[in-house]
Amino acid sequence: MKKHAQHRGPRAPGGLDAVYGVHAVRALLERGEAPRELWVQEGEAATRLADLVAEARRGGARVLSRPRDELDRLAQGAAHQGLVAFCPPLAFEAEAALWHRLQGWSSPTPPLLLVLDGITDVHNFGACLRSVDAAGAHGVVVPKDRAAPLNATVRKVACGAAESVPVYQVTNLARALARLKELGMWVTGTAGEAEASVFEADLCVATALVMGAEGKGMRRLTREACDGLVKLPMAGQVSSLNVSVATGICLFEAVRQRRAKLEA
Repeated sequence: MKKHAQHRGPRAPGGLDAVYGVHAVRALLERGEAPRELWVQEGEAATRLADLVAEARRGGARVLSRPRDELDRLAQGAAHQGLVAFCPPLAFEAEAALWHRLQGWSSPTPPLLLVLDGITDVHNFGACLRSVDAAGAHGVVVPKDRAAPLNATVRKVACGAAESVPVYQVTNLARALARLKELGMWVTGTAGEAEASVFEADLCVATALVMGAEGKGMRRLTREACDGLVKLPMAGQVSSLNVSVATGICLFEAVRQRRAKLEA
């Protein structure tokens, strides 16, 4: 039993999620969410990360020095960069918060939301959050059922985006899409059999981009709630891309279009 426990390596303190790396920890602090505990790699890393560690300590974090091999085993291959924070699990944003935000929208940039239907893999979920953050999109909408949790693995894959991107959980996705349309958003679904390419769609308007699960795609009611369907043109032998890769391409097509419109 002792050997088995040693093989599993160190664990996060009870009830807390481990958050790895400088960017993820900085995102926590910028949101005013100091970790409960912070492990810093012994040696040069403590000097290199002194400012970040001091900020975490001011926020009330308990700071502990740990050898690199202990952080390596805890991170299980993730790039911890000499820093691991332990903080309370993330929570989804309430559906009401989404409607309140959109009703009070005052930015000259139209809202751009990613809607995930049936994405249950935590690695894909984390990668999608990372793309949303990188593209400057305004949030993610997920259903209460058939959705990945906001757990420590998602936070690890997202590299800080899970802390910066609001994720709104809705009770009924089809009804939520109908409500988005009432608020002036154009709901664009992605499907391999669609006739139009995403590069032909107008993503400069207020847009909710819907991605379905790999293989199964969007559910029927989700598809029926869309204003239109688009696809990525596939020139090779594969018929589809990983959902997180496809998400990144579609979001950055929206970025390209919006920048081109501003520069015109």
